[in-house]
Amino acid sequence: MPPSPSSPWLTSPVLLTDRYELTMLAAALADGTAGRDSVFEVFARRLPHGRRYGVLAGTGRFLDALADFRFGVAELEALRAQGVDDPRLLDHLAGLEFTGDVDGYAEGDFYFPGSPVLTVRAPFGQAVLLETLALSVLNHDSAIASAGARMVGAACGRPCIEMGSRRTHEEAAVAAARAAVLVGFSATSNLAAGARYGIPTTGTSAHAFTLLHDDEAAAFRAQLGTLGVGTTLLVDTYDTEQGIRTAVEVAGPGLGAVRLDSGDLTVQATRARELLDSLGATGTKVIVTSDLDEYAIAALAAAPVDAYGVGTSLVTGSGAPTMGMVYKLVERDGVPVAKNSEGKRSVGGRKHAVRRHDAAGTATAEVVSAEPVQPADHDRDLLVPLVRGGRLVDPRSPAEALQVAAEHHRRVRGTLPDEAWSLTRGEAVIDTVAS
Repeated sequence: MPPSPSSPWLTSPVLLTDRYELTMLAAALADGTAGRDSVFEVFARRLPHGRRYGVLAGTGRFLDALADFRFGVAELEALRAQGVDDPRLLDHLAGLEFTGDVDGYAEGDFYFPGSPVLTVRAPFGQAVLLETLALSVLNHDSAIASAGARMVGAACGRPCIEMGSRRTHEEAAVAAARAAVLVGFSATSNLAAGARYGIPTTGTSAHAFTLLHDDEAAAFRAQLGTLGVGTTLLVDTYDTEQGIRTAVEVAGPGLGAVRLDSGDLTVQATRARELLDSLGATGTKVIVTSDLDEYAIAALAAAPVDAYGVGTSLVTGSGAPTMGMVYKLVERDGVPVAKNSEGKRSVGGRKHAVRRHDAAGTATAEVVSAEPVQPADHDRDLLVPLVRGGRLVDPRSPAEALQVAAEHHRRVRGTLPDEAWSLTRGEAVIDTVAS
């Protein structure tokens, strides 16, 4: 059946997969192994080059999809149209309902190489179908969140606004906005993200609006007439300093903000602040945009900037490199299994994971083991129950789930060592210890 009315998914989640999962399932049904109790784990073998941590994001979206994971008439017809016509397979899919268990790191938590961020236990015939869905969601959202966390850190408390919708796929844009807000961005330009997740939205005008009018003053008057004096005026369409003078002349000293989108932003912001103050607009904020990333934000630390608008570098691969998560079978019928391929080895057995902290609360190590970990002072168990018997342990609306994840991220952010926030390339800031 199609996604439920409350679902944020536009396409049935069961079709967001790779065909090889159905090929494996058909063969397992034929030889009787589809019912074997199986444990799959999601983990990253390594972090992107030079990154010191990863931020887990997308768990809430994955659970939303799992709740709608059903093959209805339309989905089965779509499979038949693609040549999937095995009667045993189609009968199995027609009655499929996820009945397994899912555990994972709390969304918004940090992770490191080998961290078992998601664990699925179910009959093979159910669990195998979740690979592509889980990886596409977690890899994408975690990449955005990990990049966004670096930007929030570089901003040193100044607000960051997500505005990357025009630089990525239309649905990826919504997920990107969610992941950015999870790690501390204050708002998004994306209306679908606002509607779906309760994220504050913001936006005023582009250069096209100024060019539409006979002169800059007319454009500013039109915007002020609609949005009020608290709006943000884009002042660099022609000459930035003259644009600021015109903005204050039209709006008065109570103008909310000016936006700078070109040139040397450190110089531009400094001149803008000086000019605004000289015109009596001492409360008018300076917002900067223009292909910002964490390095550009850090370079603006000493500039009189009040907020940053971030787009391309947050939502594209250059700024948010893939996290390389994989979905591997580690146990079947209670027996550990492991892959031994060169460079792609896995560790058998369902994992336990705790994070160790010193007396001051700073994280010092991540202990991952196929056996229960002997507790020590200041340990924090990392795996929490998410699904039991196919039912969500803590069902929440998409907006509520995002809020909980964002709050968790804020709590754990202060536990990382100070070197985590360095923008220089380095190794993972916490070692993963096999026990």
